[in-house]
Amino acid sequence: MVVTNPDLALRLAPMEGEERSLGQWLTSFDLVFVAVDPSQKTSRWILPTAERVLTNFYEADCRVAFLVAGDADECREFLGSRADRLLVFADPDRSAIAGFGFQRLPAIVHVGTDGVVVGAAEGWEPSQWRAVVNRLAKNMAWIPPALPDPNDPGPFEGSPALR
Repeated sequence: MVVTNPDLALRLAPMEGEERSLGQWLTSFDLVFVAVDPSQKTSRWILPTAERVLTNFYEADCRVAFLVAGDADECREFLGSRADRLLVFADPDRSAIAGFGFQRLPAIVHVGTDGVVVGAAEGWEPSQWRAVVNRLAKNMAWIPPALPDPNDPGPFEGSPALR
């Protein structure tokens, strides 16, 4: 895994709303997101799991989101009603994905308010995601979701993050 601390000037564009720098998104809360690629079936496989993880922390002191390698229309088509319930960053040129140094998608990342990556996992290896989520829960004084859940997919490597 090569996930790196991103530049705080990195731009994140919500599907709806104003694009802001990563630093601006982190002024009050940590950021936790799941990065997905709508063109890859492995990202589709993880959507229910990702939604369960993100909604678990929805009321914690962190901002939860999807980061989608696509434009706003692709985000909405891929995420369906999830796009109405969670913050979604559109990344059609994959600049944010590259800015975090992702090699494989899907990925989960927890970024502290100081811009430091607190935890990250690429692909779907339940024990790695569980480590990220458990640390987040500890930092937020929150209860983590069970990972894996009986309905979660089996482990998989994911797809290349950059093309």
